[in-house]
Amino acid sequence: MDVKGVIEHIMLWNHASIKVLDVRHQLLGREIGSRSYKLPASTFLFAAQGKAQICLDGSEYAIKPYDIAHSGKGTLMDIFLTEDAFEYYLIFYRAAIPLTSRQQIVNLLRKSDPFQLPYSFQPCQPIELLALVKQMDEQWQRTGELERFQTKALFYQFVSAVHRQLLDSKGARLETDPAAQAKQYIQNHYAEPITLEALAEMLRYSVPHLSALFKKKTGYSLIDYLIRVRMEKAASLLVETDRQLREIAESVGYRDPYYFGRLFKKVYGISPARFRATKAQTPQTADRPATIIGSSIAALDFRRYIDSENHYPYKKEGRKTMYRPAKPSAAATVMLCLTLMLAACSGNAGAPSQAANGNQTETSAASDANRSTQTSSAPADASSQTQVISTVKGDVVVPAAPRRIVADQYLGTLITLGVTPIGAPGLHRQNPYITEALKNVEDIGDVNGSLEKVIDLQPDLIVTESSDDQGRYDQLSKIAPTISIPYGQLKNIQEELTFFGKLLGKEQEAKDWLADYEKRIAAAKERVHKVIPEGKSFSIIELTDKQMFVYGDNFGRGGQAVYQALGLKPPAAIAKTLQEKQWLELSSELLSQYAGDYIILTSNSHTLEDLKKDPLWSSLDAVKNNHVYVWKEERSWYYDPIAVLSQTEEIADWLTKQ
Repeated sequence: MDVKGVIEHIMLWNHASIKVLDVRHQLLGREIGSRSYKLPASTFLFAAQGKAQICLDGSEYAIKPYDIAHSGKGTLMDIFLTEDAFEYYLIFYRAAIPLTSRQQIVNLLRKSDPFQLPYSFQPCQPIELLALVKQMDEQWQRTGELERFQTKALFYQFVSAVHRQLLDSKGARLETDPAAQAKQYIQNHYAEPITLEALAEMLRYSVPHLSALFKKKTGYSLIDYLIRVRMEKAASLLVETDRQLREIAESVGYRDPYYFGRLFKKVYGISPARFRATKAQTPQTADRPATIIGSSIAALDFRRYIDSENHYPYKKEGRKTMYRPAKPSAAATVMLCLTLMLAACSGNAGAPSQAANGNQTETSAASDANRSTQTSSAPADASSQTQVISTVKGDVVVPAAPRRIVADQYLGTLITLGVTPIGAPGLHRQNPYITEALKNVEDIGDVNGSLEKVIDLQPDLIVTESSDDQGRYDQLSKIAPTISIPYGQLKNIQEELTFFGKLLGKEQEAKDWLADYEKRIAAAKERVHKVIPEGKSFSIIELTDKQMFVYGDNFGRGGQAVYQALGLKPPAAIAKTLQEKQWLELSSELLSQYAGDYIILTSNSHTLEDLKKDPLWSSLDAVKNNHVYVWKEERSWYYDPIAVLSQTEEIADWLTKQ
């Protein structure tokens, strides 16, 4: 088929009324050897695996993996195996050109009817087509009206991709480059779950072979390249829109905005918020988008990652595709506020040093005013009013009894000790275990919060998890003494409460709460170990519509409750891996290896009854024995002391009723 012919066919497809009639996934094995059809409608055949000889009304085609064959209604199609098995998809459709079409279209149809034409070709980008075919098959099996509509939409994408590749190849059979295919697939599907295993399977390569080939061709690992693409897309959204970080994270494939922020920092060297603020200060030219980002994917100063960094919980439902223009003035306002405040403070003497290295650090007027208000009636001995806390940023001088705390993490720990912060990010205020206690806490904005709002609150102490964003830490430190505690530094609830008890002047409250906690945990543990046989294993799994994840003892989803508090164990074969990595994405093939005798499952979309109907899940002993506890993410995600205690007793109640 020449280029002109392909273009004419595209014109006819563009004018046709299309109805998808059926989508079938077939496997032909040696026990049958051949199969014959009289096609009931126009049909695409997509070869997924294996080789076969196909005859279309006597015309023979040698079909290899990813080849596409097409023919019209009434065609006799004979399929003969040339290997042990042949896996393929059939897509039946009906196309009609409206009677009201102009004469040119009618003449083209008479000249060559693309809906009846028999042909085959090998796509130059087959994995894009394989993904569309699999999605069509998945949607078709669900039978609802919306799913039928989605199948039709996917079919249009499939036909468009077929004709685009016909044009690219000019109808010729080309040897395809798997590295180029993988790059193209990542560019088109970066917001979707992508794993090495899935790409290797689609391209029919082993994971090591594909990884080595991709690295040789591009200089990057597949996962490195995927992260680069996602971060470059995110950078554009940060500059061109005013969307919240959470929305941007989801739009490029990351469900957790904190994890997204850490990856962005590794790629660009600064946090997403600071990147946006920095770009907002640079004059932009509307018709010169290249000046906004100023880098292509090949030019980024990229840091290396372990492959597992890609596999974080992903959520594509509700992803926004339309954005309002960005508002660069917000960052400029923040900088102006800081400048004015620092200028006002320039004449103040005696501000405490932020770090023990002797360098004088400026503090905000709000912080100074707040301290003077609190100490005006107190003795003049400053040592009784402050203390020095050792952190990853050095020794920090903080109030001995802070009263106005802004925290972007560790809210549950503060509430446990009877301390209510004055400000916190909205995301944490959704924690169901402490919602009531936070109802009067000021929302300082998305994820880490707005510097502008923090300034307005005039805190005397800021608590943050951020440690790798030095620029943000410096900004926070100018507002008030800032304590940075990286995630994972405090290994358990005992360490966490002991640290914060000292920081907040609540050491006795911490000891009392821990004593009660350990008493209740011991009681729950005793109940559980009376009914759970020795040696039974437990798995912490999260299941979304598209992905599965398994977790260790310090990453939420019930891990702290099950492994740390109740002392239960994961399957022995995976215990070391979980302890080291804390979470992994699971393929369907690996589920049985990671599934324990009991499963604590986080899922917003599945119930135990759903699992029993699923061929994969129903084969697990835990499902067969009803040893699966399903809860939604709002109850399993949090792991502050209050949440862990509640989760532990909740799981213990379930286990003792088994």
